[in-house]
Amino acid sequence: MLEFEGRKKFARLANRQKKLLRMANQANEKVYVIAGDEFDDQAGHSLIVVQALYGLRSSGLRWWERFSGVLNELDFIPSKAESYIWIMSRSNHHDEYIARYVDDLAIVSQNPQEIIDNLKNTYNFKLKGTGPISYHLGANFERDQDGILCMSPSKYIDRMIESYLRLFGTKPKTIYSSPLEKGDHPELDTSPELDIEGIKVHQSMIGAAQWIVSLGRLDIATAVMELSSFHAAPR
Repeated sequence: MLEFEGRKKFARLANRQKKLLRMANQANEKVYVIAGDEFDDQAGHSLIVVQALYGLRSSGLRWWERFSGVLNELDFIPSKAESYIWIMSRSNHHDEYIARYVDDLAIVSQNPQEIIDNLKNTYNFKLKGTGPISYHLGANFERDQDGILCMSPSKYIDRMIESYLRLFGTKPKTIYSSPLEKGDHPELDTSPELDIEGIKVHQSMIGAAQWIVSLGRLDIATAVMELSSFHAAPR
């Protein structure tokens, strides 16, 4: 994934973002499905999968290969430091960048519309949400008074608070700034283990907290990591 260091590098550069809505990838395996009633007169027939959007075990890899080929044709190469950031050097001594995360892209370019038009017209990708970057992978972007592009997880935190409210009927207490208080030792906790529903809630909250760490809340990384070690049987 595009880790925090990569996000920082990209936040210094990003101007525009876009999202690829359709992923039509050639399937390398011989895969078939049994057609259901929705296929009318073909119901019950075996249908061979030629292209797949989602669902196959290797769909993610096929998409990576497919879009990597497109980027190579556009003269982009992956960064050796951050493989999810692709770079193209222009003849007028400047570089252009594309950060990719599955089908979410953020572009740094003097002429991002040229890249967007290429993806649309030459490679027939259907794009959604093209425009100046404002929200990407849980992080919101805005420029300060000096015009410097800044990244923060505030919108994602707002969504976490809304989720907490739905789960527990109240907002989290604002007196705490970390999932663990100083001196806490969760490994010494002897309270009853959570039931299946409680485990799902715990895992969901830890997953959200892990993502917020990747967005820049490094101050809670140790606490989240410690609590995540109880993923299988939390209390």
